[in-house]
Amino acid sequence: MTSAPPLTIPPSHHSDRGPAGRGWAIVGAVAGLAGVVGIQASLSIDAVYNKKYAGDAELITERLEDFVPNLLVLHVAMMVASLLLLVFAAGLRRRLQGQAPAGSLLPDVAAGGLLLTSVAALMGVAFSTEIVFGVTADDPKLDPEFAAVVGHWIGTVPWLWVGAGVTGIAVAVAALRHAAAPRWIGWVAAVLGGLTTIAGLSPLQYMAGFTGPVLVLLLGAGFALGDRSTGRTP
Repeated sequence: MTSAPPLTIPPSHHSDRGPAGRGWAIVGAVAGLAGVVGIQASLSIDAVYNKKYAGDAELITERLEDFVPNLLVLHVAMMVASLLLLVFAAGLRRRLQGQAPAGSLLPDVAAGGLLLTSVAALMGVAFSTEIVFGVTADDPKLDPEFAAVVGHWIGTVPWLWVGAGVTGIAVAVAALRHAAAPRWIGWVAAVLGGLTTIAGLSPLQYMAGFTGPVLVLLLGAGFALGDRSTGRTP
């Protein structure tokens, strides 16, 4: 009686090379670009920062009506960034796990920084539609004091990209110390990640909004276009 041949499972041919394997990185680049657009939209809304309206909630509310298109751009851009950062976080974690030392915390820290940034982007536009509908309604019932608070909110919370700085530092360590990513990506991550983290830790924490989205954009583009490693699928 002959024994049945052992069951064999064909080896996986998954790789980080090719469009399918690097889709997560392209998504990351788009997330960073959306963040840049959102920050610029926030920067353009001066209702609570213009001295002409300072301290007058009713004037601030009227001024916000002039920025409805800007508010809509801010809302859409930050929501896009928030959702796409989830995909980028998962892909970056898998990519680093493929070549980082076994048991390393770096992939999880890198992903966690992006998740933190995703939450900040989401909460940054939590009240944007409330203002848009409130100032454009035929019979507005928007509380001016609330509108003034939201004016400050959209000028601060969407800028909290310090989590992306932590991601940059984790990628830098993984690349420069453990060769888990190309060295040039590591240096870009080290510089922009360091600047973003320092800004976020300082009293000028909102300055992180200038560098954080650019860091995410470059990381996404770098892994999509300049990553020559095939990686290892966990």
